[in-house]
Order: sequence, then C-alpha cells, then structure tokens
Amino acid sequence: MDPRITNARIGDLLQQQAPAKTPVPPSEGFADILQDRLKVSGHAQTRLQSRGIELDQGAWDRVMSGVDRAAAKGAKESLVMVDNVALVVSIRNRTVITAVDKDHLKDNVFTNIDSALIV
Repeated sequence: MDPRITNARIGDLLQQQAPAKTPVPPSEGFADILQDRLKVSGHAQTRLQSRGIELDQGAWDRVMSGVDRAAAKGAKESLVMVDNVALVVSIRNRTVITAVDKDHLKDNVFTNIDSALIV
C-alpha cells in the first residue's frame, strides 16, 4: 500500500482493484474502428436494439463524416439524419445519445441540439 494513503478504507479499495488490463491488439473489425471514433451510449444502444435499428458500415461512415463536419463548425449537440434514422449526437464527446427510427419520428420533439445534419 502506498504510504501516502492514510485512510484505511481507501487503501483496502485500492488493494481490491482488478489488475490493469493488458492492451488488446488492434482489430480489423468496423465496430472496433467505430468505437475509437464514436461511442454509443447505453440509452442509445437500448433504443437501437429495441427498435430494430441497424446501420451498415456505409451509414456509420456518413454519420462520422457529418460529426466531423459539425465539429469543424463548432457544433455541440447535433441531430444527425441518416437514411430513415435520427441520431442525437454529442459532438464534443463523440457519443450517440439516442436513436429514433422513422416509425417513432412522428410527433417527436428534439431539444438541446444546436445543429442538424442530413447525411
């Protein structure tokens, strides 16, 4: 235990921590590449699964292109329309916040966005 730590409970917690993970070699999969560039929040992942929304590699490439363009223009939170899907994306954090398919778009109000992209 580090002698600088005087609180016994903190010391116990530090000793219980899992050992550091060894780095995993880079993979060639698109999902792995996307993970480095764009995260999908738990809420968005739930929405994608429950609504049966699937975007192929080309669609994700277009989303990333739009996110890059929005970032270059200073956007913070964007509505990104790709095919028949609307994604709310935190441009700063590079994170998909939520996803809505065309069947659920009607009567939806998107708030806290400062830009919209159609890609």
